[in-house]
Amino acid sequence: MKLVYRVLVAAAVLPLVAAGVIPSVIIIFDPWRQRLFIPGFIVLSAGIALTAVCIRDFYKRGGGTLAPWDAPVNLVVTGPYRYCRNPMYGGVLITIAGLALFFSSPLLLLYNIAAGFIFHMRIIKYEEPELQRLFGKRWVIYTAMVNRWFPGFK
Repeated sequence: MKLVYRVLVAAAVLPLVAAGVIPSVIIIFDPWRQRLFIPGFIVLSAGIALTAVCIRDFYKRGGGTLAPWDAPVNLVVTGPYRYCRNPMYGGVLITIAGLALFFSSPLLLLYNIAAGFIFHMRIIKYEEPELQRLFGKRWVIYTAMVNRWFPGFK
């Protein structure tokens, strides 16, 4: 299957489920949800944009997708990845936070916190050791220069 189709499938399966399908179900069943908070749309839009840029960078610069089963073959260290090592996860979390704000959903906020914890554990237990194995010294140099989550806090 061509790479562009694999990218679309991976995007539909992973971030769309984590930041679209699951939040939609939570919002529907959140008994504490309040009226819409329109400024939350700004946060939501920023999260979607960051995620889209990261998916594009994995495709263009990495030669792969965001899916673990079809990962990039090149280490991506440009674009948002110049500032932190996990901007795609950050984009998904910002998207969920934007939805939580927009729909004034406390349950969605709790889901966002849980998703952040799960992402963090996946990164430190699986992704970083795998990237170290695949990219060796280049990965070590990159991690010495770029923080895992927050830009500028090295």
